[in-house]
Amino acid sequence: MTEPSRRAIVTGLAAAALAPGAAFAGGEGRNPRPFGFETVEARARELAAAPFDLREPTLPPPLAKLDYDAWRDIRFRPDKAFLNVPGSPYRLQLFHLGFLFKRPVTVNLLRRGVSTPIAYQPSLFDFGRTKIDKPLPVDLGFAGLRFHTDLNRPNFLDELIVFLGASYYRFLGRDQLYGLSARGLAVDVEGADGPEEFPFFREFWVETAEADGDPLVLYALLDSPALAGAYRFTVRPGAETSVTVEAALHPRREVATVALAPLTSMYFIGENDRQSSDDYRPELHDSDGLLMAAGTGEWLWRPLDNPRARRISSFADTDPKGFGLMQRDRSFEDYQDLEASYHRRPGYFVEPEGAWGEGSVMLMELPTDNETADNIVAGWRPKAPLRPGEPLRIAYRVRAIGRDDLHGNARVVNTYVVGAAASGAARQAGEPPALTRRFLVDFAGGDLGYHLSDPAGVAVVASTSRGQVVATSLTPNPHIRGLRAAIDVRLDAAGDGTELRAFLQAGTRALSETWTYAWAAA
Repeated sequence: MTEPSRRAIVTGLAAAALAPGAAFAGGEGRNPRPFGFETVEARARELAAAPFDLREPTLPPPLAKLDYDAWRDIRFRPDKAFLNVPGSPYRLQLFHLGFLFKRPVTVNLLRRGVSTPIAYQPSLFDFGRTKIDKPLPVDLGFAGLRFHTDLNRPNFLDELIVFLGASYYRFLGRDQLYGLSARGLAVDVEGADGPEEFPFFREFWVETAEADGDPLVLYALLDSPALAGAYRFTVRPGAETSVTVEAALHPRREVATVALAPLTSMYFIGENDRQSSDDYRPELHDSDGLLMAAGTGEWLWRPLDNPRARRISSFADTDPKGFGLMQRDRSFEDYQDLEASYHRRPGYFVEPEGAWGEGSVMLMELPTDNETADNIVAGWRPKAPLRPGEPLRIAYRVRAIGRDDLHGNARVVNTYVVGAAASGAARQAGEPPALTRRFLVDFAGGDLGYHLSDPAGVAVVASTSRGQVVATSLTPNPHIRGLRAAIDVRLDAAGDGTELRAFLQAGTRALSETWTYAWAAA
């Protein structure tokens, strides 16, 4: 992924597009069986067996020339919302095509196993100040869809989840605001085999819930030059809204760098990376770290960074328990932003169902000079490539996390990177400033409160993949009811890079998650 822009990425413009064809749209007249996941997978299998159609859709001229403001002024009429039947807790609204959203999406309603397509009608939308001079085609389709429910208080419909652009979707838990995004799939995101490919959802089927408390269930057909796929999303609203995802992927070609359950976020500045910013706001990010629950039972925390050049990190594992991009800084004072309210952005944590085998959690960090770019990508990269004729079936749950107490040990709450002048050991050794750094890591929670009065029994266990750890120390930090570890690191030569790891230990028992950090000498 190159030159990331939040709005451009969400549209998936780099993907080749295909308008929904007659063989895949509409009802189920040719198949009398009740609609289900198997129906979508059969379509995905048939789609993958045919060559990908490289033709790009062409919007009618009145829509193609819309700018962002004109497109945004076209709003769905709430009184026309679908799923508005007795007992249903959800309402479905649709997005109009235009601006960057050029790929038509077919949307179908499912009621008791019968599929009915939603026909485009201009009367579904309030065009506001946007004027469309000529009639639009009746088979125009839609750009995406969103759902409302009584998420934050009874009898008031709040936005719950949105599917808009490529395979991107975003959802909210109670009292949360939109930040990062989830995706159905990412292909060649690391650029090893060429530019990133953006798979896209070309058709949706939405079940009609008939009782309060029923989950929202919808199906989606995914397509791209590399593969086709069937998806089922089961959305359960709540304080931590969860989305259970079931997918069956059918490759057209060998795919070596697929990322499963990918997440996309933004990190501009934070306490560990100020970027010489003169912004009055101390931090600007939708997520500030990668949290990983390894198959071994170890929990890892990787603070995010805004690097000078693209950086890809891999955390090898077998049968991971989970991973996610989290927002740990939860205080308004961390951001001082009265409009964006970054402290209310959720983290998304992915929990695999079943064994995912060997692979790695991939983290890609891209440089950015503003807060509008989605420059962070994380996902699970299987060790074995996907091959034609060998469908991959996976299932997982994604939770919108507004807190971060997913394990019982102490957590990393702050990371500070300081120069060599702060490192006594480096000064005494006369090391070149560019080759030495001190890292201050604050740990809090877990059992650390017990050790505050006498931390002598706690050790900092630190290691580095290159160079050496010169010294470590530990100081009580009563302001967080935790401990601050100081780790002095020295590299051997300019341009060297290293992966640091550190955790707190009492005897043979780990007291904290493992902090890990990438650092390269200038």
